[in-house]
Amino acid sequence: MDATNIPNQDIRIPEKFLEENEPLLAFLGGSLAAAALETAGACDTDARDALEALVRTYRTLQSGVYYETRPDNTLARPLFDRVQGAVAEFRKREQESLGMPKTRDGDILRLLVFLQHLEFDRHNGRPRGRAFIDLLRSFYETSGRAGGNAGTFGSSLVLP
Repeated sequence: MDATNIPNQDIRIPEKFLEENEPLLAFLGGSLAAAALETAGACDTDARDALEALVRTYRTLQSGVYYETRPDNTLARPLFDRVQGAVAEFRKREQESLGMPKTRDGDILRLLVFLQHLEFDRHNGRPRGRAFIDLLRSFYETSGRAGGNAGTFGSSLVLP
């Protein structure tokens, strides 16, 4: 894929940021993978549409306005909803564990853009391709986060 076609290049994502936010990245990526695997017919373009809507939503939040941009794509909607739910769950657990919220909307935005860039990198150009979804699935299965079950991605939350 041509690097000029990758969206949101204005958002910088240093490696140190990814390391510091690995638990949240794992939670978001695992939730996206689980939703894609549980949504019949979902493919990489559906994940792309869900990520685009999520990025737009969090960009809007950065401006101080709450406006949720829901994807028009009916297969992308459950993916969008699952990731939004994962954010709420992560923040709830964070609140319970730390006694205060730590994760900012800007951090979530950067991680969503990272996932979006990863999808653009892995997308094989096939209309119903699943290379990105398979990458997420294989990562979470081999890392032990999924425990072999797509529904348990969120069970391994580790907070600093």
